[in-house]
Amino acid sequence: MGESLGEKNDMRERILATLAARGLLADDGVTTTYGQPAWRDVSSGGGPQALMDAGALQRRLVACAYGTEATGEDLCAAWVERVFARLGCGVVVGDARELYEGYCSRTDPSELLVGMVVAVGRHPYDAAGWAHGHVGLYVGDGVVRDCAVGRVRTVPLGPWLSAYGVASEPRWGWLGAIALG
Repeated sequence: MGESLGEKNDMRERILATLAARGLLADDGVTTTYGQPAWRDVSSGGGPQALMDAGALQRRLVACAYGTEATGEDLCAAWVERVFARLGCGVVVGDARELYEGYCSRTDPSELLVGMVVAVGRHPYDAAGWAHGHVGLYVGDGVVRDCAVGRVRTVPLGPWLSAYGVASEPRWGWLGAIALG
């Protein structure tokens, strides 16, 4: 049997209270268009690399990212791995959290280069995200490309960091420690 509406609302309120206590919700009363609590702003700062400043191998990876189809629901890491495999960089295997913990150590936006993986160790939007996190590719010009809910999408860096950075700090680095730039 499913949960009643009252139980779901109670759980929602407990989650929101926990997020607020951890400082993850906007504390100035800001709400979304629909009147829901807004996440805190996680600034993209200044200085991520522009696509025009990327090297040839970085630009080829971006072309692979735009030419690689979705891998399915909850398979963001598999999509990233497929993009790198198409580039010919070998295969690096792991879920988003493993990629986050193994290869992503940078948080300074000025160190974000085209072709780096951008990841979080967990996010609160579904059970898989809480257990495994989320990962995408920085494709330059303040844009992240990722595979979410079974489709590949392009998202501005600032909103991506704000949305996914509510449960763990967004970080970036080179997949497999293979620097493309």
